[in-house]
Amino acid sequence: MFIQTESTPNPATLKFLPGQTVLDMGTADFPSPDAAGSSPLATRLFAVDGVTGVFFGNDFVTITKADAVEWDHLKPSLLGAIMEHFQSGEPVMGADHQPASGHAEHTGEDGEVVGQIKELLDSRVRPAVAQDGGDITFHGFERGVVYLHMQGACAGCPSSTLTLKMGIENLLRHYIPEVTEVRPVA
Repeated sequence: MFIQTESTPNPATLKFLPGQTVLDMGTADFPSPDAAGSSPLATRLFAVDGVTGVFFGNDFVTITKADAVEWDHLKPSLLGAIMEHFQSGEPVMGADHQPASGHAEHTGEDGEVVGQIKELLDSRVRPAVAQDGGDITFHGFERGVVYLHMQGACAGCPSSTLTLKMGIENLLRHYIPEVTEVRPVA
């Protein structure tokens, strides 16, 4: 098994490509070891000292490290943990895992506008962000403001504010006049 790595715009995050499917559908975000219980792979990765976040996409694993830890020291252990996991035959996610679109549900007014927002996010934004090892999902829409949740390499990335304001906000405002602003949520 040969695992490739790619840097991301977030210097604290590295993207690992195991050369096989990680998740059949959706994404999975583990911002802490406590959240990793539903995933044998995430649990194994958090066992490596210095790991602070794990994110799974279709064909990649994104890992965030503590600031005090250097990638040169952490990377060999992570490569070993990923390889061991895939060779063990264990599932990436436990049997109770239900894949989701990642978007929050929206009921009530503005249903048509929210549908357009989600469609643009799915067709234009999420594929590009996945290339950088992350995901951005719809969280809410209120009085012209779109609230988005950033995961994986996008969470805590120094360029995420620029991406939100100059990229995603301009795109949504161009296609959907009801959108006036985009804001991140934790």
